[in-house]
Amino acid sequence: MKFSKKGDGGETSLLGGQRVPKFDLRPDTYGVLDEASSALGVVRAMAKELRIKDIVFSVQKDLLTMGAELSSLSEDIPKLGIRIGAGDGQRIEELIDELQKNVKLKNEFIYPGETVLSAHIDVARTIIRRAERNAAKLKQEGLVNNPDIHQYLNRLADMLFVLARYEEQNG
Repeated sequence: MKFSKKGDGGETSLLGGQRVPKFDLRPDTYGVLDEASSALGVVRAMAKELRIKDIVFSVQKDLLTMGAELSSLSEDIPKLGIRIGAGDGQRIEELIDELQKNVKLKNEFIYPGETVLSAHIDVARTIIRRAERNAAKLKQEGLVNNPDIHQYLNRLADMLFVLARYEEQNG
């Protein structure tokens, strides 16, 4: 690996080449998505059930797509090949419906940790909630105009909650 050393001064590049501080809300938000994807990578590596592996891998791809959009200024968005759209949120809603057919949700507080795998899914869910809060800040500041990102993150956290319960009951 070749080291560019461009980030040694505390700045990073957006996809269009623009330089911003590493603490800027954009790299902070797509960094949180990277954290979530890494947490989900642990889930995918540990999961025995192929359905869980497939769900997690599809989410990891979505998070990478979303990260690319969040690391682009509005003038660079048209250069992206794919973006998160309404169909992605709909797919997550359908996963929730599918999983809920096999899960009995209790009307009480849930304490993560019934199984190691479900606990890792819950960790990923909480990271997604942080990304959702950051994306809301980006929206409020007029830096993200894609409402499908916000819907997707909200539904994704819900789906991960149900997926964790699914793993506890069926894993």
